[in-house]
Amino acid sequence: MPAIVLLRHGQASFGSADYDQLSDLGREQAAVAGRELALRGLRSPVLVSGALSRQRETAMIAGAEFGTELIVIDSRFDEFDAHGAVEEHLGRAGATTGMTSAEFQTHLDQAMAQWMAEGDPVWTVFAAEALAGLSELAQSLPRGTDAVVVTSAGVTAALVGALLHAGPEGVISMNRVSINASISTVVSGSRGLSVISFNDHAHLRGESAAGHSLLTNR
Repeated sequence: MPAIVLLRHGQASFGSADYDQLSDLGREQAAVAGRELALRGLRSPVLVSGALSRQRETAMIAGAEFGTELIVIDSRFDEFDAHGAVEEHLGRAGATTGMTSAEFQTHLDQAMAQWMAEGDPVWTVFAAEALAGLSELAQSLPRGTDAVVVTSAGVTAALVGALLHAGPEGVISMNRVSINASISTVVSGSRGLSVISFNDHAHLRGESAAGHSLLTNR
């Protein structure tokens, strides 16, 4: 039964001019997650990443730790534009500038709720493409092979929410609590895809080399 690990990228650069870059802490988180996956005995893992810089760098760092260098890029595992979603919800460009992480999350929850309530194609297409990507990957895995997909909180929440029939509130809640470099796991069996873990971050319960907590969510 193939296992597919959904690995969230490490901490990005919230509040900077380019969010789509790993911070130094994010790189350390990616390495810690990679070492954790090396201990889990994945079978000849196929390494897949979304196309975003923070996802690809996480894949490169983590893959080096568990012995896989070849990265398959699949943009269906890209995150939606969270900053754009919040600015559209608030009705003004640049609205996210200077926001704290907590303020940003509040507005993001509201934007996602509106998308889902209205059946906005921005969300429905995003979620459907992610699920199609996961399903195709599961079907393509040779017997005795597992996979690691490096992606983002929104993708993982959409996938786990769909497989658990969690509904909009469940998806939004999962997106909200997702930890950087956390591990969620899906298995592929005769009855299709099943979730066996979500947002596992026990491997991050410690301090970074600089003495900071490894637990972050943006």
